[in-house]
Amino acid sequence: MKLICTQENFKKAIYSCERMVSKQNTLPILNNILFEAQKNKLSLSATNLEIGVQAKIGAKVEKEGKITIPARIISNFSNNLPAGENISLELSGQSLKIKSGAMKVVIKGLLADDFPLIPKKKADSLLEISGVKLKTVLSRVLTSVARNEARQELTGINLILGQKELFFASTDSFRLAEERLVLDKLSVNKENYEIFSTKNGSLIIPSATLAEISRIISGDTDTPVKITIEEGQIFFELENIIIVSRLINGKYPEYRHIMPKEYKTRIVGEKGVFQSAVKMASIFASGKTGEITIKIDAEAKKVLVSSMSQDTGENSTELNFDITGPSQEVVLSSKYLLEGINTVSTSKLALLINSESTPLALREINEQTGEVLEDYTYIVMPIKN
Repeated sequence: MKLICTQENFKKAIYSCERMVSKQNTLPILNNILFEAQKNKLSLSATNLEIGVQAKIGAKVEKEGKITIPARIISNFSNNLPAGENISLELSGQSLKIKSGAMKVVIKGLLADDFPLIPKKKADSLLEISGVKLKTVLSRVLTSVARNEARQELTGINLILGQKELFFASTDSFRLAEERLVLDKLSVNKENYEIFSTKNGSLIIPSATLAEISRIISGDTDTPVKITIEEGQIFFELENIIIVSRLINGKYPEYRHIMPKEYKTRIVGEKGVFQSAVKMASIFASGKTGEITIKIDAEAKKVLVSSMSQDTGENSTELNFDITGPSQEVVLSSKYLLEGINTVSTSKLALLINSESTPLALREINEQTGEVLEDYTYIVMPIKN
């Protein structure tokens, strides 16, 4: 193997692969990134046997070849390279010689023959979602994923393939997040989608897979992400990167039945003002989850956010928010409520309540019309005293 590539592309490829390597010492080769030089491309691959990633970059290849290199070493090396220089790579035995400007390194590797094969997709993609939109969706639903693996299905994101809509949902039993995407606004392979969704309407994608995809997507790119689903696996393609992951076996809970269809009381106000009030109340909150009280006085048109603790004292903030419906009082986890507020992207939000013992919801507000938007819903379970 002998080639030259740009430093910028090299760094991006390393960045895409470095966190996918396995932490297992039982298979040392899984700690490595596979380098393959073919024709005019350099391909980098990494896997932990659950998730695999392959990044391809353009290169001037003088000699083809392949080797696996420890991810930790090559990542540290690429992060400390001075900007603007090209990189030359040359394989010598089981070592990779790398030169960039005045810097030269020789990194010992392992033979590529033992590196696990990363599955390749056989079918055409089902649909495409813009990178910016997918990153936004994932930032919302990843918040509510369960961290405890006692119920493995809750550690993933539920993807529901509807006839007219696509849903991403997550829950850890204490809160729930759901995002709806209308298929007419996406690029969909209608024939493939209809056939697949009829047989497999509900899937569970590991949250670790989607967290990596969110990390790799640039915040300002509108490059489409192609999604392909085959038996037991899902593929994501963005630019020159392909990520493949197993799907989680099992049935996701029927979460829809806990989402109220209507709400008796609605308050609407500035997100930042409400966020500050909840943060302040959390400082004086008691209990492991930081219990705070939200009291809605419909007659006085006031919302009171308060908390009390024997150890720290007490706090209350009065908010002049728009109120529709009867008075309510509910006790919530400040942690879960704050995490929900943080996922709201509009300057105003709506808090929807039925009673002190039923789920309440956060939704976004159309800033031009004042309409409550229903594409994204964050549900919080109240604390029953």
